[in-house]
Amino acid sequence: MKNKLRIIGGEWRSRCVRFADAPGLRPTPARVRETLFNWLQNDVRGSRCLDLYAGSGALGIEAASRGARLVVQVENNPQACLSLKDNAAVLAAEQVKIVQMDVLRFLSDETEEPFDLVFLDPPFDRHLAVPTCRRLEQKGWVNRHGKIYVESESHADLTGMPENWQLLKSKTAGDVAYRLFQRAD
Repeated sequence: MKNKLRIIGGEWRSRCVRFADAPGLRPTPARVRETLFNWLQNDVRGSRCLDLYAGSGALGIEAASRGARLVVQVENNPQACLSLKDNAAVLAAEQVKIVQMDVLRFLSDETEEPFDLVFLDPPFDRHLAVPTCRRLEQKGWVNRHGKIYVESESHADLTGMPENWQLLKSKTAGDVAYRLFQRAD
């Protein structure tokens, strides 16, 4: 199943979506997605989700499948964006909006309506996790008590994360480290 991934839960469970064959694009593995959505099982339905560095779209589509009210996927790779749009069309996922733009540029302005859940899976070895998280906090993109999922290479240094973000869960799977934070007042 090259360049395909299976949705693991919700309305579109077992459906496959395609993703672009773009350099550096690595979908979140199914077992990591399953763990993440077990962590978030009571938080997804009716939520507003922001999927940054969306890539394959696995996290945002999984959230939409599980009842998210809105999923905004931000990705700057044109081929990846075409795949994201195709997947949203095939699934008739009207709650999924795709924005083709650099993530830090997208986050440069304050938002009028913050998000409940943020998925952050930047390209590895580009050191984008901490600057992106700081921008999310500085510009008010995350709701009070919102949750932020951060996926990175297992050796990534996350020194400098927003001080008011509490680490709730953390795991590693091979070369991937994944963490769930919650924003506090």
